[in-house]
Amino acid sequence: MLSVTGLSFTASVSAQDGNMIKIGVVSPQSGANSRYGAYALKGAALAVNEVNAAGGVLGKKLDLVQGDSQCVPAEGVSATQRMIRFDNVSIIIGDVCSSVTLAMQPVVEQAGVLLLNAASSNPEITYRAGVGGYKWTFRNYPTDESRAAAALEYAAKKGYTKFAVLSVDTDFGRGAITFTKKYLQRYKAQIVSEDYYKETETDFRPVLSKIKYSGAQAILMYGLADTTPIVARQMHEMALGGKIELVGNAEFTNPSTIAAAPDVMNGAIETVAWLPSWSDPRSLKFVDDYKKAYGDLPNVHAYTHWESVHLLADAISNAGSAKTADVRAALAKIRYDSVMGPVTFDDHQQAVVPIVLLEVVGGKAVNKGVLSSRVDYSAH
Repeated sequence: MLSVTGLSFTASVSAQDGNMIKIGVVSPQSGANSRYGAYALKGAALAVNEVNAAGGVLGKKLDLVQGDSQCVPAEGVSATQRMIRFDNVSIIIGDVCSSVTLAMQPVVEQAGVLLLNAASSNPEITYRAGVGGYKWTFRNYPTDESRAAAALEYAAKKGYTKFAVLSVDTDFGRGAITFTKKYLQRYKAQIVSEDYYKETETDFRPVLSKIKYSGAQAILMYGLADTTPIVARQMHEMALGGKIELVGNAEFTNPSTIAAAPDVMNGAIETVAWLPSWSDPRSLKFVDDYKKAYGDLPNVHAYTHWESVHLLADAISNAGSAKTADVRAALAKIRYDSVMGPVTFDDHQQAVVPIVLLEVVGGKAVNKGVLSSRVDYSAH
């Protein structure tokens, strides 16, 4: 048995053990993004324990197998191959990092293994899936395109037409901006400054100085949760609070981020797949159970991995079989009641999931509406 901060689960069982259904989780367990990978694994482990405590699926227990991608494509591919070849895993949830998921797609396709993504947001994952070619890839998470379009529309309604870019230099950060650009003309908006930061970067004063004199009304930021408070504090030092707003997705609405520089974070606009304060009773119970199990508050990746395990359990139950092809067919036509609302999959096997539009007002995240994340493929 392995233990993930107090919660135990089986790591591997004999391939001949017919009483187990193996579900792999590939996520960064080491490296700069290990924080996110830990959330993912904890959420999945909590769901596995819940399903097993309720009797399992089709009379069988779920068995969670973990692989460390380090948020590096080559490592993610190696972890995936090991799961398939040595652990006989035929259903995998992964990865938090878009670059890893993109690298995993051809591997699972060749092996005929089901990949359900629960955290990567690069739109190309979806464009390549289902009728796009990779029939074994599904995603239960909004894409950067749908989120960026929603955030941009709301920002435009507030009167912002000139944007600076300050996003993380990854497939996630660059992909979100690429797809944001597709929608700029709708609002007669423009990008007046464009910069990307490395994951280890800590001094943003030079680029913020450039942005200050660029004429930008808002900064498009798709980045890392740990970086946002640093940027916010440096914006505060440069007296940019209330002058240039933040728009995008980088945990703007996290209470600790807001506390880092309230004047800067006030007015920040973010689209999220879920938040801990969501009032659904099942969601509140998940937050409470997670806190009891691990001693901290779950983030969105903990939630999406927890929900995705339950989604898979429902698909297996609906299929009446744990055979991969049967589960795939059941997943394609499922209507699953998540804590955020009903989840269905389109012909690119992208989940049409509700997304929440939030704005920081008076130091608190205020819900500005729940939107559909349906992708407009004609705009690709």
